[in-house]
Amino acid sequence: MTRGLNAERRAPLSGETRSVVVFLHGYGANGADLLGLADPLGEHLPDTMFIAPDAPEACAGAPFGYQWFPIPWIDGSSEEEAARGMQAAVEDLNAFLDGILVDEDLLPEQMVLLGFSQGSMMSLHVAPRREDPVAGVIAFSGRLLQPEVLPDEVVSRMPILLVHGDADDVVPVQSLPQAAQALQDAGFTEVFAHIMKGTAHGIAPDGLSVALAFMRDKLSL
Repeated sequence: MTRGLNAERRAPLSGETRSVVVFLHGYGANGADLLGLADPLGEHLPDTMFIAPDAPEACAGAPFGYQWFPIPWIDGSSEEEAARGMQAAVEDLNAFLDGILVDEDLLPEQMVLLGFSQGSMMSLHVAPRREDPVAGVIAFSGRLLQPEVLPDEVVSRMPILLVHGDADDVVPVQSLPQAAQALQDAGFTEVFAHIMKGTAHGIAPDGLSVALAFMRDKLSL
């Protein structure tokens, strides 16, 4: 039984939905944390709807925030609890994405996943295991979980953009080349990378600009 995800959305400026960007927030945040990106992006993607769900679990360390799955070294959970939480969140997110496609009458190639931190981890884990490839995945300040099993579990390959700040003290910037190598080893042929200079654990204007160009290209807008 999947858990329904609460989500906020911004309608396309044109009034016609031809594509959708799904924002997946980081640990301890919520959907609204990323939905503000719809303002600068929407001007250049007028036919795109932006949707930002809250992760399915309340976050113990952030009273008003949510988590996709527990993080043992932060919240004291066990590795087993973290694994169970992630598997449940994967099922929740897949059901949520399927629902968007049906409700908005869109094809997978009209959808982009844009994640930040733990949301990037979810994006990079879920998208390659879905039956049909989405238009692209943008992963800010995250890492590829379980890279060793990806070659055996990958079902679809889509363009992926990895973006990371070189001053990130939460998720080390080395996670970017590690993810890029693992994706290429698993047969992904379109893996792009951008390092945000002097940026900590966040999204800088140059990174957002690169992400916008990627979206416009992969959504054919």
